[in-house]
Amino acid sequence: MMLRPCFVFFFFFTNLLIFSQVLEASRCSITGLPLVRKISELPQDNYGRGGLSHITVAGSLLHGLKEVEVWLQTFAPGSRTPIHRHSCEEVFVVLKGSGTLFLASSSHKYPGKPEEHFIFSNSTFHIPVNDVHQVWNTNEHEDLQMLVIISRPPVKVFIYEDWSMPHTAAKLKFPYYWDEQCFQDDQKDEL
Repeated sequence: MMLRPCFVFFFFFTNLLIFSQVLEASRCSITGLPLVRKISELPQDNYGRGGLSHITVAGSLLHGLKEVEVWLQTFAPGSRTPIHRHSCEEVFVVLKGSGTLFLASSSHKYPGKPEEHFIFSNSTFHIPVNDVHQVWNTNEHEDLQMLVIISRPPVKVFIYEDWSMPHTAAKLKFPYYWDEQCFQDDQKDEL
């Protein structure tokens, strides 16, 4: 009779240890991940940015993709991205809500006054390579939710303090917040 509770404890402890190691190992690798995953079960975080919920649906560092990366991002009313640019193409598919896209060119010494483009549910928009932009959820009552598709992951982001900051003063953030946990310095840039 004494062996049975010990065996149950040993079995439970061993399985818990193996399960926690599998969770830790699979966070940043493609081994063992199922081909089909429920989005609601993928890790999400705000990465220190209030009003943001980010999920990497299919990523380079998390899942081994080479050419594209897909994110699901939800912005609470009034929240926004930083003013930024990156050397990859970006496509937004608006699933819910509305907001404003501010877009400026990188062809001058600094971004300058951005153009406003209103974004609405069931719409898409494309950000060209290196164009400085910012997305705001200007809707006071509803979240803005988008699928974001980028090329050439992982993303390297240059962040601006304001629209008059020179391009040469923009701060590089790489790896970006959601890639930090899985980034390894020995990765080679294929560009």
